[in-house]
Amino acid sequence: MLFCPVTDAAAETESQRAFAEGYFLEKASLDWFYRRYCGDNADLAEPAISPLRAADLRGLPPAHIHTAGYDPLRGEGQACADALRRAGVAVRYACHEGMVHHFYNMTGTIPAARVALKEATAAIETALAN
Repeated sequence: MLFCPVTDAAAETESQRAFAEGYFLEKASLDWFYRRYCGDNADLAEPAISPLRAADLRGLPPAHIHTAGYDPLRGEGQACADALRRAGVAVRYACHEGMVHHFYNMTGTIPAARVALKEATAAIETALAN
């Protein structure tokens, strides 16, 4: 279960450009987080940092990927879902239009976040039951 995942820290996506500022998570913040987590001189294209850049995604477990419509990471999440499908991995992808990054932690104020979290919980319960 991936919510608004970072899957390619080296990517420059359309969603990063479109939502670089003013949509809760900003591109400058992402860059700051990467430097703090990985170090100033890290190669962000390394698969250990950017798993979407791994040579082979076959054999990974099924994935449920959720993105937000107004999130700079939306493009990475969609690209991850597409790459997993091409690798033969079972994947379900949902983009929650009108939402910002981290919306799933705002269930107390955003009804759509409650719905998304309930759907994710049901998917996890189903996967564990099987």
